[in-house]
Amino acid sequence: MAGKDYKDMSVEEVLREFNTDPEHGLSSAEVKKRLEKYGYNEIPEKKVNPVIKFLSYFWGPIPWMIEIAAILSALIQHWVDFWIIFSLLLVNGIIGFWQEHKAENIIEFLKNKLSLTARVLRDGEWKTIPARELVPGDIVRIRMGDIAPADIKLLDGDYVNVDESVLTGESVPVSKKRGEIVYSGSHVKRGEMTGVVVATGLHTYFGKTVQLVQIAKSESKYQKLVTKIGNYLILITIFLVSAVAIVQLHRGMDPLELLRFSLVLVVAAIPAALPAVLSITMAIGAYELAKKHAIVTKLVAIEELAGVDTLCADKTGTLTLNKLTVGEVIPLNGHTSEDVILYASLASVEENKDPIDLAVLGAMKKMSLESVYKKYKQLKFTPFDPVIKRTEAVVRGDDGEFSVAKGAPQVILQLTEADEQTKEKVSEIVNENAHRGYRIIGVAVKKTDKWELVGLIPLYDPPRKDAAETIRFLKENGIRVKMITGDHLSIAQEIAKQLDIGKNIYPYQVLKASHQSKREEFIERADGFAEVFPEHKFTIVETLQKNGHTVAMTGDGVNDAPALKKADVGIAVAGATDAARSAAGIALLKEGISVIKDAVVTSRKIFKRMYSYVIYRITETIRVLFFITLAILAFNFYPITPVLIILLALLNDIPILTIAYDNVKIDKKPEKWEMHKILTLSTALGLLGVIETFLLLWIAVKYFGISTTNNVAMLQTLIFLKLAVAGHLTIFVTRTKGPFWSIMPGKGLLWSAVGTKALATVIAVYGFGLAGALPLWLAGFIWLYCIFWFFVEDATKQAVYKMMEGHHLFGKSYF
Repeated sequence: MAGKDYKDMSVEEVLREFNTDPEHGLSSAEVKKRLEKYGYNEIPEKKVNPVIKFLSYFWGPIPWMIEIAAILSALIQHWVDFWIIFSLLLVNGIIGFWQEHKAENIIEFLKNKLSLTARVLRDGEWKTIPARELVPGDIVRIRMGDIAPADIKLLDGDYVNVDESVLTGESVPVSKKRGEIVYSGSHVKRGEMTGVVVATGLHTYFGKTVQLVQIAKSESKYQKLVTKIGNYLILITIFLVSAVAIVQLHRGMDPLELLRFSLVLVVAAIPAALPAVLSITMAIGAYELAKKHAIVTKLVAIEELAGVDTLCADKTGTLTLNKLTVGEVIPLNGHTSEDVILYASLASVEENKDPIDLAVLGAMKKMSLESVYKKYKQLKFTPFDPVIKRTEAVVRGDDGEFSVAKGAPQVILQLTEADEQTKEKVSEIVNENAHRGYRIIGVAVKKTDKWELVGLIPLYDPPRKDAAETIRFLKENGIRVKMITGDHLSIAQEIAKQLDIGKNIYPYQVLKASHQSKREEFIERADGFAEVFPEHKFTIVETLQKNGHTVAMTGDGVNDAPALKKADVGIAVAGATDAARSAAGIALLKEGISVIKDAVVTSRKIFKRMYSYVIYRITETIRVLFFITLAILAFNFYPITPVLIILLALLNDIPILTIAYDNVKIDKKPEKWEMHKILTLSTALGLLGVIETFLLLWIAVKYFGISTTNNVAMLQTLIFLKLAVAGHLTIFVTRTKGPFWSIMPGKGLLWSAVGTKALATVIAVYGFGLAGALPLWLAGFIWLYCIFWFFVEDATKQAVYKMMEGHHLFGKSYF
């Protein structure tokens, strides 16, 4: 296979080269041999050596600062500090490595769930298989909406228009005919052909197969916000640490000791666990959705979905079953019902699994026309295209060669050059059926030089049982559903009525004809749009976004891809084309709209977890950093040692890593990031923490006789235990808007917090590696003191929320 130029070889030469029968395909035994010879149709991923990946956790700004602190401890011969810092650095690396490994496993699982498939002829039968199992010599069928799964030499069919922009950068689709090659990764925009696979995997022309699932590199609103918060905390830390350094150098402190302390203080203030918390929370959310048949193709889509306030939903297949049944056939111009169904069947292809084709062919079999149908041979077939809105075929039978077509009534009327009387009659039939929820397709035949209208076929696609309940749920949770369909206006109005979507359903022509400002008003007010072409969906999404909405969009076809990509959250419905799935952020494997309900609930839960993490992280930084800085500047007293700061940072981060599993309650409205609200609450809780810590310091000195000169080590251990216990309790304050007991915490979060607090207490009481151990009664007092202030903090949180809501501080979103 390698080194051959199949481009210049004829179709016959290629078939001989691969010893392939175009009518039968390869046998299963031959496929097995070729898999052993050529390997799977995939590009092997370069896996990073686990050892190298583990070592990478000790390379970067934050690890460098901890490592320098360890080296400085060795230089000044603080060996106990050195080994503690070294051990904590190792533990931090292990936790980070494990979390990322877990996230990667979940992403790999999602990739496998959404792998490309291919239609292949094997053992004389057409089958759908994973694209990775294709081998050179396989006979495959590609059609509109597919991503070419390998390099394919075209054999049979009229033409295909393919978009090779992902490979060449050329945005204009190119037309390919028999004898030409469609390269792996190309999007089929129009047409349908069969071909023979000439190269797979590493041997394809471009050297790679486009992967459908790619975790997007683009930053979400959450990622941008967290980056800004991280930068904000870093700037505050640098300012305060610089102030400490200047004052302490002036006081004559040893520069090496000061540098070590400053580095450790910076490490404690910077949100080191942030990347791990972000990746594992998003990945676990994606895994939860996968279990509910919604596959996330871009992780940021989970967070974006939490803020969606408008869902543009396709009618067919999303709101309805997309399982058509044929109603009472209406023959015209002297034809019979059997003629209508027979000609419609001849303009259909069963292999494509098109719902209309399957309904028509099913009706043909019910009418016992199969023996008549088999007398005809389809010579040429033009598949349905959203632009031409019809299928067409050239067939040959005992009565000669002729053409048949089926499609939208207005298209068939135009094709047959119908007179005004026929147009009016058909329009009446269409409207009458539409009011009953039926859509109509027209059927025509061309046996002379002119097309003749044969008749009309009513098709009914009933609403899904779960659609009305899901729409009600979405409305109750602040998401407006706008139905979009290419069907007739009357059908759209009937379905909208049945599902209680709304009465404002407009034909897209009204929008097209109106002025820009009026069009925006129409789109804003509309509950749905009828007679829409796929390219119009992009305009609808764009207009809604300009009006300040966060938009989710469902779609299934190749022409839906631009709108899916444009939407804040593109949702490819079950059975969508490869092109649509690659453009979307979420791909549904289960039919219907109820999966979207599950996705909304999951995304809002994840948002809540992220939200509580952000508030907690800012609160802790203010609490620890401001207290230590003020204690040093005001009293020339180091309230905590470098080793205890690192230990405190690690103990605080361990429970936070379990926040991805926490229990939360979702709001009844879309979620928005409001920095003014986050900073107000975090600052209030953080400063309260500074006050309560200084108060404990005063009590210890004044009433317990622990001096800042003679019992410094004990005082430092006391402050360490207070910050550890209070810090973990703060997690349970920030995770709810109401009282802390209003939502039971997740078991992982609860017991990891209890466990780390207990560990901190054991360290403080038994003095492992510490100069000043605490008596048990004093540790008990600190626990009671922290629990008392925990209730105060929770009351303060509720008061701050009430104050902000009373002053309408929520009216503005920064993102």
